[in-house]
Amino acid sequence: MRRAAVASADPGLVGLAPDQRLRRLELTVTRRLNGLLHGQYRGLLPGPGSEPAGSREYRPGEDEVRRMDWAVTARTTVPHVRQVDADRELTTWLLVDASASMEFGTAELDKRELAVAAVAAIGFLTAGVGNRLGAQVLGTDGVRRFPARSGRTHLLGLLRALLAAPRATAPTDGSVRGPSAPLELADGLDALNRVANRRGLVVVVSDFLDGLPDDPAEQPPWERTLRRLTARHQVLAIEVTDPRELELPDVGIITLVDPETGRHREVCTSDRGLRERYAAAAEAQRDQVRQALRRSGANHLALRTDRDWSADIVRHVHAQRRLAAAPAGAARGGAA
Repeated sequence: MRRAAVASADPGLVGLAPDQRLRRLELTVTRRLNGLLHGQYRGLLPGPGSEPAGSREYRPGEDEVRRMDWAVTARTTVPHVRQVDADRELTTWLLVDASASMEFGTAELDKRELAVAAVAAIGFLTAGVGNRLGAQVLGTDGVRRFPARSGRTHLLGLLRALLAAPRATAPTDGSVRGPSAPLELADGLDALNRVANRRGLVVVVSDFLDGLPDDPAEQPPWERTLRRLTARHQVLAIEVTDPRELELPDVGIITLVDPETGRHREVCTSDRGLRERYAAAAEAQRDQVRQALRRSGANHLALRTDRDWSADIVRHVHAQRRLAAAPAGAARGGAA
């Protein structure tokens, strides 16, 4: 079932020219996310900030010990904690998975178009005075880099490049692709780790199936690099899935194609036992991804091609802002 794809009709935006798709996408984002775009420096993942802003006396039960300002505490003999201001300028780095498995889709959007929609939402939500957006696109021919820049023109240029990029196609004659393999997700994360020098926001948009081991006890090859990124940055992992990756419909005999290698396999979906095994294996696979993202410390946002992606993003951002605004004691009590 790994990376299996089945032929489907063109999704909603495929028939439009890139500029028409871009206008429709921008309209959707600005209308649906309008309430989140108001206010200054309200990031996608609100955090405590990193700019030093002096010290104050320690308040037991409210302050974290790890924020203790030991130098001031030693001078005054009174416990003090460091205060920080929210960062006024944010650099957001995107890693967009544009590998062959992202070409699949059986709903209004395919996975790649949903990834572009997510990039648009991230771009508009993090836009602000002085904020910059950079991207690396992991395709079948390597990594395409977009330097970190600010402004709407830069964001629209990035979206236009993503929409107009050529699509990877699997062989249609039943042959198998040669041994040359595209860069893996772990390679893209390594490349991003090298350029994202300043603390900021890192957003990874992928199906996270790349290199996923058959044994759930083993770590995916990209987990360690993702953990290194979370040690320096706020990291948001946007997982993109399609309903046919989670369950098979009862439609008789179909031909499944692995978009990465071109391998074909005929499957009889009328077999109820087969459908149940497929659904169980798919759920175990997605749980494996969720556990890996949780261990790495990344914030997880799941998007599906058959759901309202803008509503999912709105709910996620509101939930993050509620957590950020909640008192520390209340958050600890809720977690307990």
